[in-house]
Amino acid sequence: MREFRVPGLILTGSGSSLGIGRILRMRGVRHAFVVSDWFILATAGARAVLAAIADAGVQVTTHDRVTGEPTMEMVERAHRDCATAGADAVIGLGGGSAMDVAKAVAILMAHDGPLTRFEGAEKVPGGRVPLACIATTAGTGSEVTRFVIVTDEARDRKMLISSWEAMPDIAVADPDLTRDVPSRPMVAAGIDALTHAIESYVSRRSQPMTDPLALSAIARLSRALPRVLANPRDDEARAEMSVGALEAGIAFSNASVALVHGMARPLGAYFGVPHGMANAVLLPAVCEFSRRDATDRYARIGTAMGVGDGSGDGRDTVTAIADLCRSVGVPTLSDLGVARDAYDLVLGAMASDAIASGSPANNPRIATEAEIVDLYRAVWA
Repeated sequence: MREFRVPGLILTGSGSSLGIGRILRMRGVRHAFVVSDWFILATAGARAVLAAIADAGVQVTTHDRVTGEPTMEMVERAHRDCATAGADAVIGLGGGSAMDVAKAVAILMAHDGPLTRFEGAEKVPGGRVPLACIATTAGTGSEVTRFVIVTDEARDRKMLISSWEAMPDIAVADPDLTRDVPSRPMVAAGIDALTHAIESYVSRRSQPMTDPLALSAIARLSRALPRVLANPRDDEARAEMSVGALEAGIAFSNASVALVHGMARPLGAYFGVPHGMANAVLLPAVCEFSRRDATDRYARIGTAMGVGDGSGDGRDTVTAIADLCRSVGVPTLSDLGVARDAYDLVLGAMASDAIASGSPANNPRIATEAEIVDLYRAVWA
């Protein structure tokens, strides 16, 4: 048996975020705690969203202390502020980091911590405060997923919470909110979303409900990302990226991710590489490694990207993925400030952590710890 779940309400399209206040008020929300960061809250799009919420009669308290990849300290601070404010709903407004912190706060407002209690699969008891997630990047898909990723500083490790209780009640993908995203985060977000779509499609847990969404997302994202980077005013391409990221989020929330994500998390935990960028660095090499055990699926991915007719062995698909990453400016690990000597020292530990995350078990080709070490070496430049 396979489960397929999505948020109860999904809003898409230009200006869709401006309707969130009215919907919250209709659901009885009186005080919303908005988790974001100072940069997002300073944008015209975010100010319009906050004004629309207030105009609907919902009190707003903002929290702008999400300053990078989520950590336990960030979550605990946000939870304290939310409890002090007395809010009865939580909104994540931003990229994956803000939305993950918001999800964690919504859980902790209903259940005693620490957050580590809920690490793993389906450890969150039923119930939490109402939760809405509004994406300002077309990438993580966190607005429609059941996942929360937070770095536990005490263990120097990225902690994954997988629970349907973490799936928002309301998801919003408004392309207008992506206009203020600089090009480098846009690249990371776009390739992150593409990775979600590809991995959900080749995952051992893929299913008929997720496959069409994954292929649609691959087609949208692979075409739209270069267009947005070439012309930031291309609103049609932004809308395509927004929908593509949402489709990819639904797909991987229900079919899971695989080896790329398993390997990406240690890069973030050990070296602070942003999650989307870690996926982008790893994607071509891991696809080449995985291709031999899912040639038909990789060939169909190529067709979605406009390469081949779906009957090949997927080799052209991997080339197209690598070319796309190169064309949009995916940096090297060296460019991202990772020192080679420090990197070499933790290859074994990172490979072990990758396997422990569980995601590599979904990969079409199961990698040994030694093979993961070899892949880490292969992506170094």
